Amino acid sequence: MAPEGNRIGGGYLDFEQKIADLEQQVEELRKLGMKKGIDYSVEIRRLEKDRIAELKRTYSSLTAWQTVQVARHPQRPLLTDYLSLMVKDFRELHGDRCFGDDRAIVTGIGQIARNKVLIVGQNKGKTTKEKIACNFGCPNPEGYRKALAKMKFAEKFGLPIVTLIDTPGAYPGIGAEERGQAQAIAVNLAEMSRLKVPVVSVCIGEGGSGGALGIAVGDRLAMLEFAYYSVISPEGCAAILWRDGSQAPDAAQALKLTSKDLHQLGLVDAIIPEPVGGAHRNVHDTVYNVESYISQTLSQLQKMSTRELLDTRYRKWRSVGKDCTVSVGVMATCRTPIVSTSGSTGARRVSSAARV
Repeated sequence: MAPEGNRIGGGYLDFEQKIADLEQQVEELRKLGMKKGIDYSVEIRRLEKDRIAELKRTYSSLTAWQTVQVARHPQRPLLTDYLSLMVKDFRELHGDRCFGDDRAIVTGIGQIARNKVLIVGQNKGKTTKEKIACNFGCPNPEGYRKALAKMKFAEKFGLPIVTLIDTPGAYPGIGAEERGQAQAIAVNLAEMSRLKVPVVSVCIGEGGSGGALGIAVGDRLAMLEFAYYSVISPEGCAAILWRDGSQAPDAAQALKLTSKDLHQLGLVDAIIPEPVGGAHRNVHDTVYNVESYISQTLSQLQKMSTRELLDTRYRKWRSVGKDCTVSVGVMATCRTPIVSTSGSTGARRVSSAARV
């Protein structure tokens, strides 16, 4: 059965026409069966099998531009979904003690599985009012300063740090530049590299430029399967190189921004699988997969001494661009592109992780 948010009339991407047709047929048969009292269960099961097969076929061979579209899907789970489904006893921390409280970056203390952690995440907002308050997920300098202040707080009390990345990029407005946007991001890069607690980063949607990198320097960087991470948006790249935004699909292909491309380049440590058809079709299993990865990774990192943690993190980032298989402890290699998220992790949900 199609998820509520993807029923006929909305939620379909331009390459999902066959999927939309099959779901429409299923919906019409259900309505017809209720109206006439006829059992169409055999036909519905056949159409459902065809729909699942089409979803698998389509999502197994997405282009880079199609991956960007999936990462931007309006029903894709956002930070608030992860906080409500994955984090127990979340207590938000506000302000940068300098200028204000940027709503595009949310920080707080909570529990993921059995781990008490500090969560730093980028929030896009769902309703129009929330999107405006969150600046559509584009943080200002005070957001990055707030994130760093809370990370220092976590370091003081020995709390691991989990960052959830989902931003088109840092806000490029005049006010943000006047308040030191570039410096705020640069300071975060330097300070995060020497935090004395484990830092796990997960790109859950869009990973745009320095806006994403400002909270992504840590011990492990993972991506959801259909997220993207890039130095610039495909549209921005196309506008600069060709002065034509319609060339965005070609730019996306050239940027190598998908999770598989970045894992092969050694920039991403692990790929977290999404349910068939993308995260927006099954929010709960997506959140469960992310929770399982975070729990497993933290249990590995917490076995390291502070010196070993810092040395491993240093070697990890110094090796970027040299070799796609970086041998640093338990880091994933290029031969294992999608991580396993099965096993007992202390998650509150009892269903098994979705497999792709």
